[in-house]
Amino acid sequence: MTDNPHGALFRPIVPHQHNRVTYAELFFDLVFVFAITQISHTLLAHFTPLGALQVTLLFLAVWWVWVFTSWVTNWLDPEKTPVRLLLFAMMLGGLVLSTSIPAAFDGRGLWFAIAYAAMQVGKTIFLWISTPPSRPRTRMNAIRIAAWLSMSAVFWIAGGLAQGEWRLALWVTALVIEYISPAVRFWIPSHGASSVSDWVIEGGHMAERCALFVIIALGESVVVTGATFAELAWSAESIAAFVSVLAGSIAMWWIYFHTGAEAGSEQISKSSEPGRLARLAYTYLHMPIVAGIIVAAVADELVLKHPGGHSDVKTVISSIGGPLLFLCGTILFKYSFRGFLQLSHGVGIVALCVLAWFASDLSPLVLSILTTAIMTVVAVWETISLRPGTAE
Repeated sequence: MTDNPHGALFRPIVPHQHNRVTYAELFFDLVFVFAITQISHTLLAHFTPLGALQVTLLFLAVWWVWVFTSWVTNWLDPEKTPVRLLLFAMMLGGLVLSTSIPAAFDGRGLWFAIAYAAMQVGKTIFLWISTPPSRPRTRMNAIRIAAWLSMSAVFWIAGGLAQGEWRLALWVTALVIEYISPAVRFWIPSHGASSVSDWVIEGGHMAERCALFVIIALGESVVVTGATFAELAWSAESIAAFVSVLAGSIAMWWIYFHTGAEAGSEQISKSSEPGRLARLAYTYLHMPIVAGIIVAAVADELVLKHPGGHSDVKTVISSIGGPLLFLCGTILFKYSFRGFLQLSHGVGIVALCVLAWFASDLSPLVLSILTTAIMTVVAVWETISLRPGTAE
């Protein structure tokens, strides 16, 4: 067995070479296709202020367990059998987590909590054990992360055992612990916080992983559109709604992928502090992007099923809120590496806010057409403005 200075299970570090996303990682992501579907269907079934709060918490948990796994597989090599087996075990936990989502605040709360805590703490301990003594800073980071996740796991399990408002409060506490931990660089007593230089990652791999999660969310939206339309009686109104919601998904893809995803990947690959940029642009700022796509998928199903009449509160909030969340996320994501706010995105945000004022007087079909038109204008505007020799 040859000696590997980076650790037997770690990805080899090759300067100026992008580590590809492996087939094992793509296979692992299939679990989260199901998780996204569960989240959107749960939001549709519980579209109340309390239901929205609960679904938001569940979405934040799903995103966090996925993005933390992406950090781990940025360091560890999924082509190695032990790492691959870790991902397969995580798939089992992910399926338990996903199937528990609709009843997470009812009878399956403890199952959700156990699956989540086991995934988070388990993979971090695996990273800790896999890190050789020759990498003391990475090993110390794994210890720091394990300490924070173990602390939050206590609140997850306690929440799973509790009921009602106590469950919600305990799970919110657990999420707050986890979400602030990277911001404070996983500070622990006696050992302090990690430094930015400790977070050496392969930026191109992280960018590609998050782009693939956006594809997962968009794919779920397309599946919902197709499945819902297939069950309808085809009329001029339903066909128009089908075209509108599909065009809206295409516009979201265009806004994110045409220039943003590639530019972000290039920038983080060249960054002197890829860990800092990955924490901001990909760990945090991708949350509203994905959340916006999920909320828009809920609107798509509502519009397809009831294109006529006046738009109710549920339709207005999802039809406007989905694109609005998406644009807010993309404008901040692109700002993190471009250093300026896209005027096209800002105008789109304002236009959606204006549309919200009289959206309830419109039919769901007309509302869908208008939101799709706004997103299309944003996509076309950005495409034209970022051509060489032009300025937005």
